[in-house]
Amino acid sequence: MVIRQRAVQAGDKQERHDAILDAAERLLLRSPERAANVADVADEAGLAKGTVYLYFPSKEELLLALHERNVDGFFGALTELVEGAGPVAIDDMMPLTRRYMVEPPLFLPLASRCFALMAQSVPTEAAAAFRQRMSDRLLRAGAGLERHFPRLQPGEGVQLLRHSYALIIGLWQMSDAAGAACAPVSAPAPPAFAWTYADDLERALRTLWQGAVDRAAARAQG
Repeated sequence: MVIRQRAVQAGDKQERHDAILDAAERLLLRSPERAANVADVADEAGLAKGTVYLYFPSKEELLLALHERNVDGFFGALTELVEGAGPVAIDDMMPLTRRYMVEPPLFLPLASRCFALMAQSVPTEAAAAFRQRMSDRLLRAGAGLERHFPRLQPGEGVQLLRHSYALIIGLWQMSDAAGAACAPVSAPAPPAFAWTYADDLERALRTLWQGAVDRAAARAQG
């Protein structure tokens, strides 16, 4: 382990911040069933444990920050899409969901875990700040969607994103991938659970989005 000196410049601090998150991500990828502690992360990053605590006061806040970095990747791509000059269709949303939420191995388990952390272990001020940043992302992306789907009423873009996120997490929690830690891998899935998460999710999201667009169109016509 190499113990690095404390960062002084703003750029160095951001680099150190990112290095800690990278280390936590590597540990989770190697052992997804185990929540690495601060000492493990510090050792993986080549830092003193006290240095990690300077950036993240607790393991729970570190995991929440890693989750937020993953979320920011999705919203960055979504905002770029909806604020661009070209048209946006429902078909454009599915690849973003697959690329940033479904395919990365950590996004869904970490998102699910962070729901519990927010309610139980993250300090109130940190949780409130996270929720505010998420609100800002949702409002900006939702407003962009409403420009491309003009029959949506103000606020319905955010509502659609909120319902989509609940569907993404909820279906994953019902899937074999989420339940693998609770049942033998070789156990056959009961009939009601014999489905593929990615395929079922895309069908459900298309139904949700098409329904919202169709209702908005019907409302505008009559």
